[in-house]
Amino acid sequence: MTDTVTRDTSPADAPPPRRSYAKMAADESREDYSLRYAPHSFRRWSPGTVAGTALGGIAYLADFAIGASIVFTYGFTSGLASILTAAVIIFLTGIPIARACATYGLDMDLVTRGAGFGYFGSTLTSLIYASFTFIFFALEGSIMAQAMHQAVGLPVELGYLVTTLIVIPIVFRGMGALAKVQAWTQPIWIVGMVLPFVVLAFEAPDAWGAFASFGGTEGAGAGFSWLGFGLGTGVALSLIAQIGEQADYLRFMPAKTEANKRRWNLAVLAAGPGWVIIGAAKQLGGAFLAFVALEAVGTTHALEPIAPQLEALRPWLGTFALPAAAVFVIVSQIKINVTNAYSGSLSWSNFFSRVTHRHPGRVWYIFLNLAIALTLMEMNMFAALGKLLGFYSNVGIAWIAAVAADLVINKRAGWSPPYIEFKRAYLYAVNPAGFGAMLIASTVSILAFFGAFGVYAEAFSTFIAAGLALVLCPLIAWATKGRYYLARPNPVNGPDVEIADETATHECAVCETAYELPDIADCPVQAGPICSLCCSLDADCGDVCRKDPAAAGPVLMPVPTVPGASSD
Repeated sequence: MTDTVTRDTSPADAPPPRRSYAKMAADESREDYSLRYAPHSFRRWSPGTVAGTALGGIAYLADFAIGASIVFTYGFTSGLASILTAAVIIFLTGIPIARACATYGLDMDLVTRGAGFGYFGSTLTSLIYASFTFIFFALEGSIMAQAMHQAVGLPVELGYLVTTLIVIPIVFRGMGALAKVQAWTQPIWIVGMVLPFVVLAFEAPDAWGAFASFGGTEGAGAGFSWLGFGLGTGVALSLIAQIGEQADYLRFMPAKTEANKRRWNLAVLAAGPGWVIIGAAKQLGGAFLAFVALEAVGTTHALEPIAPQLEALRPWLGTFALPAAAVFVIVSQIKINVTNAYSGSLSWSNFFSRVTHRHPGRVWYIFLNLAIALTLMEMNMFAALGKLLGFYSNVGIAWIAAVAADLVINKRAGWSPPYIEFKRAYLYAVNPAGFGAMLIASTVSILAFFGAFGVYAEAFSTFIAAGLALVLCPLIAWATKGRYYLARPNPVNGPDVEIADETATHECAVCETAYELPDIADCPVQAGPICSLCCSLDADCGDVCRKDPAAAGPVLMPVPTVPGASSD
């Protein structure tokens, strides 16, 4: 079976490989190991560079709009409590996920496979993650289109198209181009982010005091409300799947060694869960800017980040405030939407490779993700921001909480393997521990969200999703004694191997390409080693190795637990 036009690098007198990949799929400088383990030979960036690139993606201004929406709807006190509570939940669940992705060189989908969901069980989470990327691409694109409309009069419908097309050349080139764009635009973004608050500190020094007593625009009042707190937290928690986008960069983190472990730990913490600290500050800052601009521009425009930015800069920059605000917004949205488009292409690749057993290359799925995002923009999804994000967060938090529970609880209790097994050859199709927990938690919380259990359950539906997932994942793993994690043994029980051993390459019997040890499995059908991607794409093997583990024959080589990493 071939995936498309073949790529034959074998000698003239040798038979062609049994599978060859299309040019786009075979070029890892663009493909970025989208469906497989990121080898050490590709992880050539320093911890600081990887962290900087990952953090560059959180330049988005949806935080401004989300924070303003929460505070305008539920008042300052309830809004502040909502934003801070969501930040704590996102931070705590993000720590184990970030460390797992950085340690094992795997993206969020591959970690999910081995963290309680199974090979096909994680297919659903690929769709959940893909929906996160195109929902937020549409949201960020709408903000950019609003800025272009206000700056140069470009119709927003045409602006949606421009915001979609502008990211394609960057995302097409992969991690190398993304790292450069994030580094080059960072100074502009920092200045644009800080300047409005500096101006207001001099021009409106009493604004913060007035903001702290703001009761919202819908009569919520300045005091604390449990209903407002619950509903606001649900909206803020829609950002929980952002850890997946951070993980798409963290998988390129170099192996942790004694020499770099301090920098490595700091980089993973900052670029993984640490994004939400900046994110929460942006939500509060965005709400403050919108509050200051409210009287001048009205509620609708105050929720659009370009208008508050412009009003804040006007006292110092005068006629230059509009171009300055527009440049800041456009740069911010390009920084995040290249990440949204990139992560979306990875997620769709993972989904379709399992469903269709074909992989034409990551770059083709960029267009699918962008087409969906463009459709959402044209449908004016920005107007339904609160409801859409509140609904999405029920599903997203059930998924993330289940994965975090497996990494923190199940693995330490011995119900889950001590490493992340992502290869089809060793996994059950569905693992009820994580998949079942997510399905039950999200179903109950969605019913609560739509009012099935009363107003308080509706307000706290995301807490229901998180609580159920955190409890059910370990409970199901304990009840099943962890039997659905590994369909057949993989020799991972030994001590950590040295990086030099792990980076030894082994040739896949199907595509005849050499891959590092963690990307290789034993295949009884091919009577030799097979790479994880060729294994995923095989539609004719009948899963012999999983159905009859004895047929897999002797183990060809050991597989490491934690790649060259110290445990602290």
